[in-house]
Amino acid sequence: MNEYLELASARGGLPGPGAGIGEDDALLLGLLANGLMIASVARRMNLSERTVRRRLRSLCDRLEVETPVQAVVWAVRAGVL
Repeated sequence: MNEYLELASARGGLPGPGAGIGEDDALLLGLLANGLMIASVARRMNLSERTVRRRLRSLCDRLEVETPVQAVVWAVRAGVL
């Protein structure tokens, strides 16, 4: 997980449609990419499930993708994951 945070920090966010992504976004996508469910992601990030869902929806909107899977694919292609 730390490598996701380091990459996002080193790049100061990432280029892409809409807006770049920050450390929390990279961590969220990294956890999802590793197969964690929303409840597990929420526990790991010390957030409520509702907050994780909201952040994920906001991230998808900023990246101009429809699904969390597409957001993970975007992150892989952008070199975050």
